[in-house]
Amino acid sequence: MNALPPQQTPLYNHPLPSLEQWLVELGAARDKADPCRWDLHQAFWSALIELDIEELKVSWHQEGRTTVRLFSYGLSRADVEAAIFAGP
Repeated sequence: MNALPPQQTPLYNHPLPSLEQWLVELGAARDKADPCRWDLHQAFWSALIELDIEELKVSWHQEGRTTVRLFSYGLSRADVEAAIFAGP
């Protein structure tokens, strides 16, 4: 695999294969029916990560509740990763 851009690089400066590699490294699994959707499971919550055209959408699921946040591709990979793992 290729090296990812530095963590402070905005997501819009990541080629699609790098974004996909990053999601795999986070532990996410690609949805077989929709390659833009990725599932990430943690001990107390799960998340659906969607690579939309204008932003990255994260839907956390925890104890029957869903929390949705949209992240601009202008944010750094480090910031988005920290937000994802902060959970709902």
